[in-house]
Amino acid sequence: MSISKFIDFIAYEKKGSMHTQKAYEHNLKEFQDFLKKKHNHEDLTQVSYLEIRTWIVHLIEKENSTRTVNRKLSALRSYYKFMMQIGMMKVSPMTKHLPLKTSKKIAMPFSEDEIDQVLRAENFSSNYLGILQRTLIALLYFTGMRRSELIGLSPSDFDRHAGVLKIWGKRNKQRIVPILPEMQALLEDYLCAKKEEGFASEGTLLVSVKGKKLSPEFVYKTVNDYFKGISTKLKKSPHMLRHSFATHLLDRGADLNSIKELLGHTSIASTQVYTHSSLSQIQEIYKKAHPRGK
Repeated sequence: MSISKFIDFIAYEKKGSMHTQKAYEHNLKEFQDFLKKKHNHEDLTQVSYLEIRTWIVHLIEKENSTRTVNRKLSALRSYYKFMMQIGMMKVSPMTKHLPLKTSKKIAMPFSEDEIDQVLRAENFSSNYLGILQRTLIALLYFTGMRRSELIGLSPSDFDRHAGVLKIWGKRNKQRIVPILPEMQALLEDYLCAKKEEGFASEGTLLVSVKGKKLSPEFVYKTVNDYFKGISTKLKKSPHMLRHSFATHLLDRGADLNSIKELLGHTSIASTQVYTHSSLSQIQEIYKKAHPRGK
């Protein structure tokens, strides 16, 4: 019962996405199952840190990465914080826990040339599916939006007269992103194809070949399938298009604060992760701009 209360809190108070809700619930029930098997109880409110430590060891022995372990423990920490807030617990067993140290992995963005190659019209079929897939990939790159934000777009979020998209981010936070004429033309072509298929004009902006809301798996597979023949990058996900969007803007002189607003970040620290892949450009600017650089 306490888990369901916590998930309701995440959903209605924190405005967490369905993905977040499912992830939290899965992690908590996984720990609960571990307690039942190893410690003969499943009451999360009667847990010692020693029991949590045995779970950590168990997860590591199962070859979970430190990032995965930290994510599971973050759900546990949030759960106990909530239980204290509603008076179900006085002290969290996670109070003295420190996250496991992780090695920073630098994910390289797609190059501008790779993006150009993928988005060529001849790569896509001329039927509805092909037009949908090209529009989907272009939207992720031209706006830097998240996969969940793309799936949640409604037709009214596209203002063709102003040339902007209204994007609803985390915790239902709204931001306005301008779109270039090329992207607007792709959207207009897609909407014509959508109308010809007889799909409803209301609901979500992008719909599947069956007229249904897109699934996260379809979006991921579309990006992965089109880039795997072009790019040798290890990661070929929708998030890499967001990463590429930010990096390419930074490469061409956009300031971090502007990129922060376009991405919908609440903190500039979240945006600074993209500066590493533009180090060579930053070095060149530094050499040209600094009085001693010459």
